[in-house]
Amino acid sequence: MKKIFSVLFIGSFLYSCTNTDNMNTDPNSSYSTVPSTLLSYAQKELSDFVNTPSVNENNFRLTMQYWQETTYVEESNYDFVTRNVSNSVWIDCYVNVLNNLNQAKQIISTYNPTASEAPSWPIKKKNQIAIIDMQMVYTYQLLTDIFGDIPYTESLNLASNQLPVYDNDTSIYSNLITRLSTDISNLDTSGGSFDSGDYYYSGNVSKWKKFGNTLLLKLGITIADINPTLAQNTVNTAIGNGVFTSSADDCKFNYLSSSPNYSPLFENLVASNRNDFVAGKTIIDYMNSLSDPRRTMFFEPTSGTTYVGAIIGNPASFSSNSHIGNFANTETTPGVLLNYTETAFYLAEASARWTPSLATTNYNKAVITSFIEWGLSLTDATTYLTSNPYNSVNWKQSLGNQAWIAMYNQPITSWTFYRRLDYPQLIASASSVAIASGKIPVRLTYPVKETTTNPTNLATASSAIGGDNLTTKIFWDVN
Repeated sequence: MKKIFSVLFIGSFLYSCTNTDNMNTDPNSSYSTVPSTLLSYAQKELSDFVNTPSVNENNFRLTMQYWQETTYVEESNYDFVTRNVSNSVWIDCYVNVLNNLNQAKQIISTYNPTASEAPSWPIKKKNQIAIIDMQMVYTYQLLTDIFGDIPYTESLNLASNQLPVYDNDTSIYSNLITRLSTDISNLDTSGGSFDSGDYYYSGNVSKWKKFGNTLLLKLGITIADINPTLAQNTVNTAIGNGVFTSSADDCKFNYLSSSPNYSPLFENLVASNRNDFVAGKTIIDYMNSLSDPRRTMFFEPTSGTTYVGAIIGNPASFSSNSHIGNFANTETTPGVLLNYTETAFYLAEASARWTPSLATTNYNKAVITSFIEWGLSLTDATTYLTSNPYNSVNWKQSLGNQAWIAMYNQPITSWTFYRRLDYPQLIASASSVAIASGKIPVRLTYPVKETTTNPTNLATASSAIGGDNLTTKIFWDVN
């Protein structure tokens, strides 16, 4: 693989706080660039955001009590305002990802093929647009799951509307399901897509089709408690059309061994020359109680086979607590966007909800898949399942606790499982900030800059969701 970027492309600014004189003429942009350059940049930015442990952008490893900070513990106590975390999330997703994908889509839509390209262009064009749009759906779902109501229909059209409205999150989900279904149907495996620039699937249309169906499965499962009919129909359609069936289908970004293209985990844990994180007591104590062999991959023992986690919310000794496992100290650890383990847990949940006779089998398969993902054996997994069988009486507890462990390196996904299934039953840090009201946050508050640049639409959205608070639940979080 050649070097990912020598010059980064940043598309025209979406962020509603941007100076309007520069809104559509970012001096650092090159608008003659090819769509694959925009796609490459957007894919890396999306992977970086989803996978980074940077306290400025993605604190969900702390929120889910996998890790604990050693010195600066504000984020472990849910202070996300001091570092303007929501602002960073907003820019990561809207500016760096969505706007670049949208620019690529516009270039493709207006491109006039050469005489040699013309015969294959109609199919290739549809495939390229569908692939780009599926990644936009993925990103909009992230934003909706993090904030609730967000700018959607007007979010990428600031030339005509510099103050975008916030759309209703329930409506956004319905639209995303319809939109994604159209994208999937537009994919044609008889033609090509991207010859270069696609760092997820190298332009493989069949793999993108599986990705689309798996993302559709994810959308459907997420709304299962609030709209079970739409959820079940969406899930059944996705499964029928073909979701991930092995780790070979995983959507991931393969990082390189040198800066600036190594893993954001390595960047924050090793290259930074800082000792900012150790294992969290909550996950360590729980895995210790189960003698879970995945501990050996997730963390390093303090001595022998002893694993110790730091109290959540308190400053922690780096030397006295377990360190993060070797996967996070490796430059080339891939960034996971969507993988087979996550899929297996969605299939297990679908069974628990709608076909209980398959639930035990699919629960076992999900746990086994997690063990295999982390390099452990089938024997390890089956032994573990003997002591931790599926509980049909409280299936949300069974799946919630196991998904929490399995999604250890997918913290945003883990947070969504937690909010939907209400397990594990985490306890907020005793020193958490007052605005958390003694609870684990279930959303991020809107970016501070939106209060001064788009205040009217922000106020409307805040009122619509029940208050711009860490404790305000996303529409699908009904329990």
